Amino acid sequence: MPGNDDSAAGRRRVVEWDDPQQNVDAAPGMAGIDFLRAMVGGELPPPPIGKLVGMTLAEVGEGTATFTCEPGEYHYNPLGIVHGGLISTLLDSALGCAVQSTLPAGVGYTSIELKVNFLRPISRDSGTLRCVGRVVKPGRRVAFAEAELTDGKGALVATATSSLLIFPF
Repeated sequence: MPGNDDSAAGRRRVVEWDDPQQNVDAAPGMAGIDFLRAMVGGELPPPPIGKLVGMTLAEVGEGTATFTCEPGEYHYNPLGIVHGGLISTLLDSALGCAVQSTLPAGVGYTSIELKVNFLRPISRDSGTLRCVGRVVKPGRRVAFAEAELTDGKGALVATATSSLLIFPF
């Protein structure tokens, strides 16, 4: 990612993002899957959180969403491994967007419960992280989803389940 350097010679991270208002204005008028596909296709910008932590919405299908992320030293906790907050953010994003992909125009969601299981440590040497979220049970008021996070070798490193509140914009 341009603006990043975590080599021993210099450690810095520069973050730039697009105005999120474009997405805020577009979301209510689009079916969830169309909104997410517009982000994947570059017609709408990624949300600022994606730029901040370096995650990308890579794929969207009906009831599924996939994010990728290159873990870096700037994701580390004090013990020298990727912070659980990044892992939780990837999982929560995949879970939420999987649910969003099932929603009609004018309907949104928010997480009301998130359960994460951390299975293996992650470092900058873990390779590209891939997080896939799937809707387990859609609903009119509450939806349920599950997600898996794998490392660059395909090893399962974390899982999550979530309950998400469905509401009109």
